[in-house]
Amino acid sequence: MFKQELDLWTAISESIAEKTAAPFKIETRQAVAGGDINQAFRLSDQKNVYFVKLNSARLQSMFEAEFIGLEHLSNSHSIRVPEPLVVGEAEGQSYLVMEYINLGGSMPSRTFGEQMAALHQNENRQFGFSINNTIGSTPQNNNWQDNWVVFWQQRLGYQLDLLIAKASASLFDTGSRLIELVPRFFDSYQPRASLLHGDLWSGNYDVDEQGNPVIYDPACYYGDREADLAMMELFGHPGQTFFSAYDSCYPIDTGYRTRKNLYNLYHILNHANLFGAGYTGQATQMVKTLLSEVS
Repeated sequence: MFKQELDLWTAISESIAEKTAAPFKIETRQAVAGGDINQAFRLSDQKNVYFVKLNSARLQSMFEAEFIGLEHLSNSHSIRVPEPLVVGEAEGQSYLVMEYINLGGSMPSRTFGEQMAALHQNENRQFGFSINNTIGSTPQNNNWQDNWVVFWQQRLGYQLDLLIAKASASLFDTGSRLIELVPRFFDSYQPRASLLHGDLWSGNYDVDEQGNPVIYDPACYYGDREADLAMMELFGHPGQTFFSAYDSCYPIDTGYRTRKNLYNLYHILNHANLFGAGYTGQATQMVKTLLSEVS
């Protein structure tokens, strides 16, 4: 086992050296606490520092999708993200190497709001993404779609299909009825296909040592920008200053206050599928509330 681990880190070092065209030999390797899906490490040769995620080799496509998502976010020139370096596989493990950013400090809410508004003004003709990815560890289909309502109906439907396989028949029935009524939430609102982070809860944004907002661990796609804003209010909240700054740069439609629950339902359904019954009750209540808005 020790030799296999040594061979893994040797392969990662060599891939870094090849990508940067500069020698790299690991001098320090530190485990980094964080998510519950991947292992994470800080690598250093005393000159350069990198952040590495590890998982099973069969999940390399997950890292490839994250790599592409980080590239899209970086190329938007709107908000800082860790620059992705290389994806690979060795010794039965897949890995993603990216820039290491020292995080910590007080989030500048106004700047964060302005930069997220700038990000969301990067638009595409269709909804979806060039590659499928994951939301948590759940597959997320990003097939291109011209119609946002249909795209979101498919998103919700996929999560409900997973739930009925776990015997949540009652929620499946009411959720299916809600999916049929989704067009009513868009009677006077036409979303644009904005570049989204896709999984922007409070654990996926922070600030660097220079005070710049940083977003990471994306599940990117082009969709209604309200979906990003909604999730920012689901597990935490960026503050009213954030929303005021965002709105001053890219005005938020008044119907957002209702639609945010439609968007957050997707994530609660996903949590019900990943973590069980505690979230099933929350999802059921959200469906009832949403149905009351359009029935």
